Order: sequence, then structure tokens, then C-alpha cells
Amino acid sequence: MQTVTLSLKEKNAIPIEADTINPDNFASKSKDEIGAILVWYGNAQVTIGEVFDVAVDGSDSTENTKVVINGDVSRVKRIGQEMSAGEIEINSNVDMHCGSNMTGGKITINGDADSWVGCEMKGGEIVVNGNGSYYVGGGYRGEACGMKGGKITVTGNVRDYLGEHMCGGEIVVKGDAGLLPGISNNGGSIVIEGNTTMPASEMKAGTIIIKGEAAELLPSFAEDGTEDVDGVTYRKFAGDVNANGKGVLLVK
Repeated sequence: MQTVTLSLKEKNAIPIEADTINPDNFASKSKDEIGAILVWYGNAQVTIGEVFDVAVDGSDSTENTKVVINGDVSRVKRIGQEMSAGEIEINSNVDMHCGSNMTGGKITINGDADSWVGCEMKGGEIVVNGNGSYYVGGGYRGEACGMKGGKITVTGNVRDYLGEHMCGGEIVVKGDAGLLPGISNNGGSIVIEGNTTMPASEMKAGTIIIKGEAAELLPSFAEDGTEDVDGVTYRKFAGDVNANGKGVLLVK
């Protein structure tokens, strides 16, 4: 097992683009080698060692590498982007694009996550022990698919466009979701344990379960009886009819 601990030296006002911070880049490397890896600090490149205090315990493969990040990284973007294995634990809020395009491994965020967390991820797991912002598990503008695989769990609330253009995978939100969760979905499953507004607009495939209240349910869904899930009976809707959709929306 290899554990890499990054401790932010001082809170940054200028955003840092840190897509190089992931187990794939750190596995089997020494403290000095990791410290020499570059990140973008505004419009200039600096080394990880200039921004973080670096500590390394052990040496191992990517799947057996854990990265622990301490300090307020709410202005550090793209942590864990495209990671394939291993683990990242972030002990604060984190900036946008965390875990985007990841294919494996696990990211645990012990705080809030800004927009596009898990955007277009294909595998792996993200746990947000706080709130999520916009486009959790969504897709970048102009792309046909957002999240394609893996699982995202948010223990708090999320804002608008949860799982936008989702094509696969699973999202669980323990709290409330904002406007239009599951918009333009083409697959996968979303579970919202709290309340939301206008779910599943233009949905073509996939399943969305609303355990709380669903305000402003769209008229373009056809009611299709009931369905039991884990001992709970839900009203079942099919649609979105406007998009010739075959998705399933379950409302308690």
C-alpha cells in the first residue's frame, strides 16, 4: 500500500487546475518525484511541491495507492480527473470537475463538491459527504452522453441538472435535488430520497425514483400503474412522450 498525503500550504484565491493529482500519476513515485509534477496555477505552471506539502508512505501499484488531501481545496479543480484506479480522500470542499471522466477507483469528498463532479465518468465511485452543485454526473455542453458508468452518492442536497444526458451508471442523492434532474437521460438510474422539481424532462431511457415530493411533474409522461421497490409502492410513469422516450419515472 502507498499513501500520498498532500497538505495545502496556503489557501489560494487564484484557481488551480490539478488534473495531474490522481493515483495513476503518483503510484510508485517518491516524494520528490510527486512534488515535481506540474499543475496550472492561474495561467502559469507550478509544481505540486510549491503548492502542497508532500508526504509519501510506501510504494505500490495504482490500484493500491491512496491520495489524502488536506486543507481547503475549494479553489482546486479537476482532482481525480481520468483516474483509473486507487483512492482519493479529500478532507474539505472541492472545486469543479472532481472525478470527471474517471474510469475506476474511488473518490471520497468530506465536504461539498462544486459543479460537474463525476462529469462523464465511466466507472469507479464518488462519495460526497456534503452537498453537490450543478450538473452532478452530467455531460459537458455539446456532448451526447454525460455519466456512462460507475456510482455517485451525495449525502446532502444537489442543485439543478442532476445526471443531465446520463447514459449509464447510478446516482443516489440522500437529500433534495434542484430543477430538472435526469434531463435528456438515455440510461442509468437516479434515486432522489428528498424532493425535486420537474424530473426527467426529455428522458429517453433509464430509471428515476423520487422518494420525496416531485413538484411540477411534466404532463408528457403517461401513467402506467404502480411498481414496488424495496417494499415501497410507487406510481409509475413512462416517457418522456415528447421525446419518444421509454424511460421509467417512479414517484412515491
